[in-house]
Amino acid sequence: MSSMDIPVDDRDDIIKRLRRIEGQVRGLQNMVEEGRDCNDTLTQFAAANRALSRAGFKFLSATMEQCRLHPDEADESGYTHEMLEKMFLRLG
Repeated sequence: MSSMDIPVDDRDDIIKRLRRIEGQVRGLQNMVEEGRDCNDTLTQFAAANRALSRAGFKFLSATMEQCRLHPDEADESGYTHEMLEKMFLRLG
């Protein structure tokens, strides 16, 4: 299946989110290495999980919007309604 191009603004937002998550994960690595408090560390794990989930949904939302705007291209690329539903459920 080929990719649907998402708008540059959406792509840039997703990249920014991923870079922020990358920093969170590095912080988590340090917390574990330093033996930081379990509660504080788990709070940061939860925050990183939520941030990654939101970035994934943002990516999917942008893809679905492009499919809505360009249905013929979406079908040719294999982004059928059924495929989009499977992708959505995979994130949930």
